[in-house]
Amino acid sequence: MAGGSLLALIDDIASILDDVAAMSKVAAKKTASVLGDDLALNAQQVTGVKADRELPIVWAVAKGSMINKAILVPLALLISAFIPWAITPLLMIGGAYLCYEGFEKVAHKFMPGEHHEEEKPAAAEVKNEADAKKQEKEKVKGAVRTDFILSAEIIVISLGIVSSAPFLNQVTVMVLIAVAMTIGVYGLVGAIVKIDDAGLYLSKLNGESGMMNAVRAFGRGIVNLAPWLMKILSVVGTIAMFLVGGSIISHGLPFMHSLIEPLTHGHESWVNTLITGATDLVIGLVVGAAVLALVMIGKKMFGKK
Repeated sequence: MAGGSLLALIDDIASILDDVAAMSKVAAKKTASVLGDDLALNAQQVTGVKADRELPIVWAVAKGSMINKAILVPLALLISAFIPWAITPLLMIGGAYLCYEGFEKVAHKFMPGEHHEEEKPAAAEVKNEADAKKQEKEKVKGAVRTDFILSAEIIVISLGIVSSAPFLNQVTVMVLIAVAMTIGVYGLVGAIVKIDDAGLYLSKLNGESGMMNAVRAFGRGIVNLAPWLMKILSVVGTIAMFLVGGSIISHGLPFMHSLIEPLTHGHESWVNTLITGATDLVIGLVVGAAVLALVMIGKKMFGKK
C-alpha cells in the first residue's frame, strides 16, 4: 500500500512537471516578441555612460526587474481571481505610457523648444561625480519603469496561457517565465554593452601568425561596429515602444479588430505581420503624441511638477 501510494505520488508529480514544461514552452514562444522589445529598450538605457558603469547599471535594472516581477506575478494572480476585467484597462494605461515615452524621445530629437532645453547631458559631459551619480539613478529609474510595463505584458500573456490550469501550475509557470525572461534579457544586455571591450581585448592580443592577425582585425571590426550597434539599438528601442504600446492599445479596443481585419484578409502570414506591425506603429505614434500634448498642457496649467 505504501509503495503504491509513493508510486502514485511520483506519477502525479511527473504529470504536473510535464504540464508545467509544456505550458512554459508555449508561454516562452508567446512572449518572445516582448523579449526582443525588452532587450532593445534596456540596451538603449546604457548608451552614453562610462564603460566602467555599464554593467553596474545593467545589474541595477535587472534587480529592479526582478522586484517588478515579484510584485506583478502575485498581483496578476489576484486580479485574475477577483477582478479579471481590470487587466485590460491597466495594460492599456501602461501601453499609453510606453507610447508617450517613445514620442517624448522623438520630440527631444526633432522638435525645437522646451523639450530640447530639458534634455539631460550625456555622461561624458557631466561635470562632477555627483551629477554622474544623479544621472545614473535617473537612467535606472527610467529603465525600471519601462521594464515594469513590458514585464506586465509578459506576465499577462503567460497568465492567459495558464488561466485554465490548476493554481499551482499557474504559479510555477509564471515564476519560471519571470525568472527566465529576466536572466535572458539582462544577460544579453550585459553582453551587448561589453562587446566593445571584448573587441578591444582581441585587437590587442600578441602573436605574429596569420590567425592572430585575423583575430586582431576581427577585434578592431567589433570596436568599430559597437557604436553603430548601440545607435541601432537606440532607434529600435524607440520604435519598440510604439509597437508594443500600439499593440496593447489595439488589442484593448474591440473596434480596432474590425478595422484591421479587412486589411489582413487574404494575404500571406508575413504580409499580415507587416500590416499589423505598421498599424500598431501608427496607433503608437498617435497615442504618444496625444498623451505628450496632454502632459504639456498639464505642465502649462499646473506647473512642471
